[in-house]
Order: sequence, then C-alpha cells, then structure tokens
Amino acid sequence: MHIEIRDVKGIIHYYLAHSYRKLGKNRKVRVYLGHDLSKSELKEKSNAAKTRINEKLSVLEGLSDPYATVLSSQEIMELKHLRPAGKIRLSHLSEDDWLKFTENFTYDTNAIEGSSIDQKEAKNILEKNEWPDKPKQEISETQGVAEAVRHIRTTKVHISIQLMLDLHRIVFKNSKGFAGHFRKLGEEVAVMSASRTIIHRGAPSHNITLLLKNLIKWYDDYKDEYPPLVLAAVVHNQFENIHPFRDGNGRVGRLLLVNVLLKHKLPPVNIELKNRTGYYNALQEYELHGNMRPTIELILKEYKRLGRLLRM
Repeated sequence: MHIEIRDVKGIIHYYLAHSYRKLGKNRKVRVYLGHDLSKSELKEKSNAAKTRINEKLSVLEGLSDPYATVLSSQEIMELKHLRPAGKIRLSHLSEDDWLKFTENFTYDTNAIEGSSIDQKEAKNILEKNEWPDKPKQEISETQGVAEAVRHIRTTKVHISIQLMLDLHRIVFKNSKGFAGHFRKLGEEVAVMSASRTIIHRGAPSHNITLLLKNLIKWYDDYKDEYPPLVLAAVVHNQFENIHPFRDGNGRVGRLLLVNVLLKHKLPPVNIELKNRTGYYNALQEYELHGNMRPTIELILKEYKRLGRLLRM
C-alpha cells in the first residue's frame, strides 16, 4: 500500500492506495484520507484506512470470474453451444405471447415468495382489473411485477444500479415503504428455511454498493465474450447472494435474469412455482460451490415450458 497525493487548486488531498492484478488486468483500490494533513494525522488515518482497504480487497475477491475459474475447458465449449430448445425467437413473440408470459411470470414469481393470489386471480387482476378478496399488498405487487416486465421490454440498459432500484420501486411502490432503496447501513438480512434455519446471509450492508459495482463491471467486461445463459445465470445468482434490499430480492433478481436474456435477443424465461425447490437448490449450489450449471439447466428446462405455453 502507498500514499497518493493530488493537488486540486492548491489543496493537497491524500489517498491510501493498493495496486493488484486480477484476471490479467491491473487494478487499484483507494481510500480517501483527507486534505492538508500533518505527518501525524496522515500516519494515523493511513493505519485506520488499511483495514478498509483489506475489506475492499476481500469483497473484490468475492466475485471472481466463475466462467474462467470453475468450469473446465470442455464445459466452456458445451456452454458456448447451449441454446433454448425449439424455434422460439424473441422477434417472433406477439403481444398475445407477451401477455401470456407476463401473466404466468407475475403469478409464479410472486407465488415463489409466498403470495396467496392464484393464477386465475392474477390473470383477472391484469386483464380485467378485478380485485380478489386478498391482501391489497399482494394485488399491488401483482400489478407491479407486470409493470416491471413492460419496463425491461423497453429499456436499453443491460444491468446497472439504477435499473435495480427502478425495478424494485416499480414492483413495490404501493406495498413497501423502502421501495427503490437498498438496505441502510446496519440493516442486515438472512434467508430462513421453513425450519427457521439460516440458509443464506446477505452481504454486509456497507459492502452492497461495491459488490454491485463489481458485478456490473464483470458483466460489462464479458457481455460480448460469454454465452448469454452464463451471463444471465451469474448476474441473477450473484445479485441474490448480495441481497441488496430488505425484501424483494428474488423478484428483482428474476427480472434481471430476464432482462439479460432479452438484451441478447433471447426469449424471456419464467421460473415456475413447481420448480421452486430446484431453483433454491441451484442458488445454493452456486453460493457454496460456484457451480452455475444447475441454474443454466433450470433455465433451459423452463424454455421448454415457454414453448408449450405459447402454443396453447
């Protein structure tokens, strides 16, 4: 680690910096120390900043390149040739097709998170604005998910912090007071199983922004190199690992998955409620072992269902 000095209009600013090499590229992390510091102040602030530098480095190590470090060369070749089965193309989807997809995606993505609204009720809410005798929060989130699907159909953004915030705000604007806001400092979250066992802890709140920026940079670096299914799986799974919101991470993560596929001219995909256990198992396999294959296999499985749905 070393001290960097910058003179900005006669004011001397100090940074503690550390350079390192990762994935063949030179990188650097910095912590701002202050301006016009005495030698004793500089030493004191530098010592304190070393801990923050080490924290940043540990976070940066948390998202390595799974495509390069986990998969064998044979698996890489296989993934390059994986494509959705059938002849469905994004450009082939009619507005009726999109309506069917949106209704099914809205029902399933909310049901996975415990919504009591059934499939017929979701359809009536979206097509006829008929409200069942169910919690208003769940009705609002049904409308919100459908609106978020319309948003990702029109946005040109692949992945960004603002897109994540926008999707959360759209889905939960009438049901959660923290809609469109990441967890505050000190707000930590854990995902519990039915037996109340912790199966996942979200990233520390003070690391959320850095982790998301790191994920976005990973995507930008590899979006033209890796197969879209790999990109979508990593973006979704890593987003779920970070868990940046107090609640609603699953729904935003699945919207991001669809968005990445759309931006690479692939059809949208819906994780069905009946596949919830396999979905959670795939997330666990990625979190514990860095293995994205179960997620990709689930996406391909769901593509087969999409073909059947659109032929109904």
